[in-house]
Amino acid sequence: MPETFDVIVIGAGPGGYVCAIRAAQLGMKVACVEKRETLGGTCLNVGCIPSKALLHSSEVFDETAHHLAEQGINVTGVSLDLAKMQARKADVVKANVNGVEFLFKKNKVTWLKGEGRITAPGTVQVNGTDYAAKHIVIATGSESTPLRGVEVDEKRIVTSTGALELDAVPKHLVVIGGGVIGLELGSVWRRLGAEVTVIEFLDGILPGMDGEVRKQFERILTKQGMKFRLKSKVTGAAADATGVTLKVEPAAGGAAEEIRADVVLLAIGRRPYVAGLGLDAVGVALDERGRVKTDAHFATSVPGIYAIGDAIAGAMLAHKAEDEGYALAEMLAGQKPHINYDAIPGVVYTWPEVAAVGATEEALKAAGTAYKVGKFPFMANGRARAMGATDGFVKVLSDKATDKVLGAHIIGPDAGTLIAEIAIAIEFGASAEDIARVSHAHPSLNEAVKEAAMAAWNKPLHI
Repeated sequence: MPETFDVIVIGAGPGGYVCAIRAAQLGMKVACVEKRETLGGTCLNVGCIPSKALLHSSEVFDETAHHLAEQGINVTGVSLDLAKMQARKADVVKANVNGVEFLFKKNKVTWLKGEGRITAPGTVQVNGTDYAAKHIVIATGSESTPLRGVEVDEKRIVTSTGALELDAVPKHLVVIGGGVIGLELGSVWRRLGAEVTVIEFLDGILPGMDGEVRKQFERILTKQGMKFRLKSKVTGAAADATGVTLKVEPAAGGAAEEIRADVVLLAIGRRPYVAGLGLDAVGVALDERGRVKTDAHFATSVPGIYAIGDAIAGAMLAHKAEDEGYALAEMLAGQKPHINYDAIPGVVYTWPEVAAVGATEEALKAAGTAYKVGKFPFMANGRARAMGATDGFVKVLSDKATDKVLGAHIIGPDAGTLIAEIAIAIEFGASAEDIARVSHAHPSLNEAVKEAAMAAWNKPLHI
């Protein structure tokens, strides 16, 4: 008889490992299938964590080389040791993935090492061995979306995985795609000395985010030295021993031109990774975009099989997957958790950062919702001035009739941290006045959030 578990989770990324640990905490016998040599999935191994390590290191390098003199700190002879920077990144990754392995042991989660396949409802096969489970959770994440005519080799033409492992700073890096991943990794290599050109099919970067934020962010990145080719498409890429030749055309059609690059980063998005799971054979339905279809309780079309994270509909965010994994574990234990998807923030970890939660102005207009806008620039914030980080603003959107906070958009220093206050406000149904009347420490960046809320509710004080 196969070994039996209450829950088998396939995939040990943020959604999968959180689901496994929470289910174990709730008294279930849990196994988690992972084919990598380390736990943590794309996020911890080749995504969120290593990219943030390089973002931080490159920010420190750029600040030291170009901006400390503004503060009366004179530094000479600044040089880059990329190998050491990459080694530090590897240490950061190792500490995080080892931490997840420790948590598995602490909570008695069994790690089934290998590639999992669902051979029947209630049965998962790993390396030729069958395991039984009352509940099976698909948490296999996503992979980089390919582009016809652009063949990835992870050396000259790379995805985010290869872009994190370059052993030399390219003279010219071309980024295909003006979304979060492309802009973050483009920022890393620009700070370290590369010329960076971003090619985007649409008429602006960060599709789907607040229009005003997108425009200002593009201006800021241009000022930093990044170049943009908007409304353009790449129709081919030929790699050779010294670089890549790209064919680029207007998105609407027209004459093609060639662009030469040392390295090309393909970052046009991600798609669910469900290959090899055997979903067709057991009858798990997918939607038109290859995502696993689920109901409000993460149940698939097959009883006893569930799915979360990047494998299903919704934003492809690690923290969204974590929330779903946590909630699903509690549902399987008979509890009734909820997730407010309007309160899940999204962040771009460049400098300045960009963060958003809730509705955009464009979405509110399309829905016919009457709303108010409150904005406050970091230029008028005392702490931002002291930091020399005055680019950007906070925008708060509230319902015109009730003053309930509907969304917020921030571009500026530590935006990814500041947005959490708005996320909590949305979760608890707070009004702009509620935020405005809460005492915020002075001098702090958070005061810009308070002032933007004041502007949405009534009037700001410091502008």
